[in-house]
Amino acid sequence: MANEQNKDFNAMLNESKDMPKTVVITDKKSIEKYGGSKMFFAPPADYDKVMRLVPKGKLITVGAIREYFAKRNGADFTDPITAGIFCSIAAWASFQRTEDITPYWRTLKANGELNAKYPGGAEAQKKQLEAEGFTVIKKGRTNIRYYVKDYDKYLFELTQLPQ
Repeated sequence: MANEQNKDFNAMLNESKDMPKTVVITDKKSIEKYGGSKMFFAPPADYDKVMRLVPKGKLITVGAIREYFAKRNGADFTDPITAGIFCSIAAWASFQRTEDITPYWRTLKANGELNAKYPGGAEAQKKQLEAEGFTVIKKGRTNIRYYVKDYDKYLFELTQLPQ
């Protein structure tokens, strides 16, 4: 995203458009890649609700949230692109508020990677996670990425949310 300072992410968070919805895809490569043809789209506010559930000392991945939404809604998978965008919207919306904070820094990308698209980038997320006791490691020489060490030991398990 660009020009984050000029956007009202809380308004974006509450725009559901035509979601939630399930779409049947026909592209064979996508069906093979994602393991089915029923693709679910959750609205941004739903990602925020799930991200708020993760307590201090626990972590979640965008992938786990996607799997949860797909299973809960009888779909084969959840759209990965909108999932990433909507998690970023939830993060920026929280960042723009002075209270009622979503602990977005506890939501990681695949393999425990920090999200450079969150407010302040991976460096800010690193500071927040380290303040909660997590160890963050750096990988790469030119394309530097950060990961939570042993992130899988701290994963939060989602249970059914009320509809």
